[in-house]
Amino acid sequence: MIKLQNVSKSFKGNIAIKNLNLEVKKGEILGLLGANGAGKSTTINMLLDFLNPDSGSVSINDLDTSNNSQETRKLIGYIPENVNLYPYLSGLENLDYFCMLAGLKYSKSELENYLITCGLASEAHVKKVSGYSKGMRQKVGIAIAYAKKAKVYLLDEPASGLDPLASNELSKLLKKLASEGATILMASHDIFRVRDVCKRIGILKNGVLVKELHSKDVSANELETLYLQFMQN
Repeated sequence: MIKLQNVSKSFKGNIAIKNLNLEVKKGEILGLLGANGAGKSTTINMLLDFLNPDSGSVSINDLDTSNNSQETRKLIGYIPENVNLYPYLSGLENLDYFCMLAGLKYSKSELENYLITCGLASEAHVKKVSGYSKGMRQKVGIAIAYAKKAKVYLLDEPASGLDPLASNELSKLLKKLASEGATILMASHDIFRVRDVCKRIGILKNGVLVKELHSKDVSANELETLYLQFMQN
């Protein structure tokens, strides 16, 4: 469903991604670990067609993202690290608005159910987003992606600002989406969350995929040790 073949990308001569080969299949969650500047966000931005690769191919559902961005974006639910919402609207109104932009119309009770499923307390639904914490805004962003019923989910530090309970609820939601056939790529610094949620894990360093492994083959502590070894060498 997600495929990058021999992809490279540079900015003003600085390599962001070098010869990256990556595939995420239907019903699979792949976690990308790496330090700031490793190339995680660049990878996601190429899948969203916000950036074009210098070489290689980037595709979703066998469609090249550079030539079919309108079609591929319809398949994607995107959750960035910092969710941008309209501060003068409530969480419920933001969700309704973004759903309508995607051509989706839900009843109030359906919208409320999406927000509750994504961890936003009922009493916050009608409050203006200007009074929300970062974690509360993140939950609305997750609900927007979930309500889209996307086939592919791209997540860039999705648990940013979430407390441990909300982060755990997000993990359960991602596993549920994968069990229903969604393809999920998650970029994160959270080694233990990635180990818990993802079927496969890739470690990026300076734009290079230096290691790829199955989560079942490594404990969280072993993954942390392995990650630190790559980052320090």
